[in-house]
Amino acid sequence: MGTREVYEEKLRSGAHLHRDPTINPGLGSARCPRCLSLLNPTTNSGEGDWAITSVLHDATAVTGSGAGAMLSAVHGFNTGIPFVQKHVKGPKWLHLLVGVPPLILFSGASALFGAYALPTFAQLTVTSYYAASSASHYAVSQITRQIEKSHLSGTEEKS
Repeated sequence: MGTREVYEEKLRSGAHLHRDPTINPGLGSARCPRCLSLLNPTTNSGEGDWAITSVLHDATAVTGSGAGAMLSAVHGFNTGIPFVQKHVKGPKWLHLLVGVPPLILFSGASALFGAYALPTFAQLTVTSYYAASSASHYAVSQITRQIEKSHLSGTEEKS
């Protein structure tokens, strides 16, 4: 049973990192203990600033896949099965036998689209945020330089 001071000391000293199975070599790919993204020492740190992490990409892919499948299944049952009932005469099991295979294909295609579209949208969002943030910082720094320049030139004229 540890106290807060013991825990903080472990964090400061890094003593908790050597037991972390994600950091130890030989136990699979090395991962960051904070965000669990793969650590690749060959990548240039300046290149990937605007890319989403692999964990976020995987999470959005799973979320998009599930959302796409669920939404298309609900839509397919609400619109596709009544369409089949209207055009195929026979017992209820025949309507399901005819209507469910296209519904499964439609749900699968929507799941694939969701698994592709949601991570792409997340990447677009992150890139747009960083681009807007960079432009904003650039504009603010240009304005600051202009103000400093005018202030410095004004103080030089007075002296």
